[in-house]
Amino acid sequence: MGRVTERRRIIRIKDGRASARPDTLVAEEPLEIRVNGRPLAITMRTPGDDFALATGFLVSEGVIGAADEVRAITYCEGATEDGVNTYNVVNVRLAPGVPAPGPELERHVYTTSSCGLCGKASLDAVRTATRFPVADTPPLRVTPALLAELPDRLRAAQRVFDRTGGLHAAALFSRTGELLDVREDVGRHNAVDKLVGRAVREGGLPLSRAILLVSGRASFELAQKAVMAGVPVLAAVSAPSSLAVDLAAESGLTLVGFLRGTQMNVYAGAERVVLPES
Repeated sequence: MGRVTERRRIIRIKDGRASARPDTLVAEEPLEIRVNGRPLAITMRTPGDDFALATGFLVSEGVIGAADEVRAITYCEGATEDGVNTYNVVNVRLAPGVPAPGPELERHVYTTSSCGLCGKASLDAVRTATRFPVADTPPLRVTPALLAELPDRLRAAQRVFDRTGGLHAAALFSRTGELLDVREDVGRHNAVDKLVGRAVREGGLPLSRAILLVSGRASFELAQKAVMAGVPVLAAVSAPSSLAVDLAAESGLTLVGFLRGTQMNVYAGAERVVLPES
């Protein structure tokens, strides 16, 4: 297995003085995802939870929606010319009767750690119909005070970030603010896929009573992943994109951005947020 972190020698300059020292870096390696032996996508990720990542990725693409739709997930041996298993290629074997993804879902370029949508044939292909419509979930109400507490709880759980400063994180919280799960990755979309994949394998979809918090911004893809998993509330510590706001409004997703301290912006789905009286 690849390591989550790696050590490198660096030159550190501080107060006009230079010194050589080791530094801890977050690892970044490619992961090729195959379905029934056919290559589907390549993403740059931090090694670890690769099977969950692949599972969550397939949920976000509308290929699967439950654990019993996957027969097996394995690392592919012989990924190099000398037959060495690099643990950077996984094959997902779908259960009998589960349709394999069509050519329209194939990624034609690398999915980078900053953008999981690069290479999509068209935007229309991304607007995948979810099995778990957010608007159909039972009412979930959250207070601004509860939301304000979540970033600190996420930060306290980021163990690898403390050593590298180079990882994004995503976390699931209960309606009362209890931390349910947290994943870190060099790509924020991968961190969300790992969360969703772990939930699938535990029979936890739809995540209709959960709050999803992501470090950084809320892109269209993260909003899509939340919708595909049935998450009713997505919060981000930074800004959302216009397309993420549009998708949230269309799908019934509550989208909160710039969640910093007691300040936040509600961009869509304000009915789930208990607003203070003006």
